Amino acid sequence: MDSIAVAYWQRPELAFTVDYGQRAAEAEVSAASQVADELGIQHEVISIDCSQIGSGDMAGSDAIDIAPVPEWWPFRNQLLITFSAARGVTLGVSEIMTGSVASDSSHADGRLGFYQAMDTVTSYQEGGIRVSAPALRMTTVELVQLSSVPREILAWAHSCHTGNIACGQCRGCIKHYEVTKEVYGIAY
Repeated sequence: MDSIAVAYWQRPELAFTVDYGQRAAEAEVSAASQVADELGIQHEVISIDCSQIGSGDMAGSDAIDIAPVPEWWPFRNQLLITFSAARGVTLGVSEIMTGSVASDSSHADGRLGFYQAMDTVTSYQEGGIRVSAPALRMTTVELVQLSSVPREILAWAHSCHTGNIACGQCRGCIKHYEVTKEVYGIAY
């Protein structure tokens, strides 16, 4: 939901989806492709199997002891930014924009300091790619409302952490339900 709302709001020329071995990768790639097509955004899929280092709901395993939440995947946002920047530098990309929102601060790599550090690291390297998280201080509800993303586009969001079919029970599915209910008054 967050990435779709940011894409609708910011309208980048190019969007990356990274299949890093997460259980819901197929559904996430399909949803991102559909949204990019509807918005006229070029879409690149990067597939790198990192399932061996996964943890928690997204990897289909028990979360390791230091996991702050059940879906925590070690260094996930750092991996996503690094893979996107590595591909982006070959395409002349000047900025990697993420869909992180305020609730992502439950992860160290969802906080402002992390994004500032990643911006410093990537801008220092060849290509000078910048990193931003324009919705980092917003809730998902605030982001969806600010972006004015139409319901029929947001409906493509696949939020489940456990698989390609929504389980209805993980934190991603619950967030999807709660945001939809708060923004539209009903859940679908």
